[in-house]
Amino acid sequence: FYWDLTMLLLMVGNLIIIPVGITFFKDEHTPPWIVFNVVSDTFFLMDLVLNFRTGIVKEDNTEIILDPQQIKIKYLRSWFVVDFISSIPVDYIFLIVETRIDSDFYKTARALRIVRFTKILSLLRLLRLSRLIRYIHQWEEIFHMTYDLASAMVRIVNLIGMMLLLCHWDGCLQFLVPMLQDFPPDCWVAKNKMVNDTWGQQYSYALFKAMSHMLCIGYGMYPPVGMTDVWLTILSMIVGATCYAMFVGHATALIQSLDSSRRQYQEKYKQVEQYMSFHKLPADMRQRIHDYYEHRYQGKMFDEESILGELNEPLREEIINFNCRKLVASMPLFANADPNFVTSMLTKLRFEVFQPGDYIIREGTIGKKMYFIQHGVVSVLTKGNKETKLSDGSYFG
Repeated sequence: FYWDLTMLLLMVGNLIIIPVGITFFKDEHTPPWIVFNVVSDTFFLMDLVLNFRTGIVKEDNTEIILDPQQIKIKYLRSWFVVDFISSIPVDYIFLIVETRIDSDFYKTARALRIVRFTKILSLLRLLRLSRLIRYIHQWEEIFHMTYDLASAMVRIVNLIGMMLLLCHWDGCLQFLVPMLQDFPPDCWVAKNKMVNDTWGQQYSYALFKAMSHMLCIGYGMYPPVGMTDVWLTILSMIVGATCYAMFVGHATALIQSLDSSRRQYQEKYKQVEQYMSFHKLPADMRQRIHDYYEHRYQGKMFDEESILGELNEPLREEIINFNCRKLVASMPLFANADPNFVTSMLTKLRFEVFQPGDYIIREGTIGKKMYFIQHGVVSVLTKGNKETKLSDGSYFG
């Protein structure tokens, strides 16, 4: 757990900090930056090794693969290449090799091209996004198994976070491309006279420009002039429109899934209302039907028979015993009876709701049912107008 949490925070930090360092800081090889990259790369390489010793859940969620040979084969065929490329310090390796080949390369015109190329190589670390998505998916599964609302909130937060991360990356890209071209006169940075501004100002305007494109609300400070800016704007608009459509679709699905049982109840009751309207039922009868549905379903609708029918017998009996625990505790007939008898009886019970004024059974009729009162009060009226009250734990029929 703690390792996964550490890796999750480290990945988020890398995906935010690395683009800023590559784009807005001219010298990436200062001690703090090198320490950050070395520590990050070390942790990711350790995680790469641990993945060869981590069990893998089968796609049908029926079994966990623990055999090291199977784990190795499956990992090598899936995410190993991406994880390996994003974990090794390709940019530093390239610099070391170039330094040994030409010890005076910093004094030549070739130095600037090499530094720019190492910046591009540093972008390979952004492939760690694939790991982040996998870790987030694991955490979603954990929350989904415990709390439905928490799972939905985690998914919404993840969706918003991914949108903000894409905006952050796009903002860095808007500045990175002109920087790699040595800020041509027609680029937006040169036109805004921001070449020598602080990195905070540069990032703020770059992010504003990127979000203007992605939300299709403008071009930032100035419309694009050079072909590079034009194509960057087109790319931002395409990515922004795609992300917006995905966000709306996912958000709608998430909101609907937050309380699907309540939505099913509302859809069902709309049919009931249409039925009452079609048959022109009187107002008092409509009110009784409304009260019945409110008491019977309490605003949520489940197909309990279908749910229980899909479970195996031991699990089904355990759920029924749990649901009827208050009835069993309040009824002397069940309290001292054999557990197998109680379970057999409970599986035969059917849940019913009656409203005030309903006649459940009449004297002199053939009794085909036996009723156990779980909650409520029943009045028993005899021909002599003698009234008896039955409450929780009583039975009749």
